[in-house]
Amino acid sequence: MANTYTQLYIHVVCVVKYRSNLMDPSWRPELYKYITGIVTNKQQKLMVINGVADHVHILLGLRPDCSPSDIVRDLKANSSRWINEQGHVSGKFEWQSGFGAFSVSKSQVKRVSNYIMRQEEHHRKTTFREEYVAFLKAHNIDFLPEYIFEDYGAAPLGLGPY
Repeated sequence: MANTYTQLYIHVVCVVKYRSNLMDPSWRPELYKYITGIVTNKQQKLMVINGVADHVHILLGLRPDCSPSDIVRDLKANSSRWINEQGHVSGKFEWQSGFGAFSVSKSQVKRVSNYIMRQEEHHRKTTFREEYVAFLKAHNIDFLPEYIFEDYGAAPLGLGPY
């Protein structure tokens, strides 16, 4: 795509099915390397990845020929297959259907990167649901609480995401 110049950053959130705490800290770094490889092989840029036992945050730099849906579909399919082949969980590992994707301006890349790198610290004080609802509200995304990753409880009130 000659003469096309872009700077597209997307903050992606992928959740383990039923928000199960399946991603053990002992093998998460291997998973992150594997996901980085998937993204790199798709000629996209993984800027930072981190998470906790039930979800992962990824900051991506995307080329204009790649949609967030395509890259997330590929990284979820391939990483879940890898987790299962490695025998990292008893039973079958699956990602929740759907994902969160939030645009990030260049001026916020460092802030979002720092936020992603502090996930363990962050989740000592904030639940995933509180975090995710805060993202949706901060980005003015309409949502139905009953469809937030198959969690049917009530939505918490206004916490800021970063």
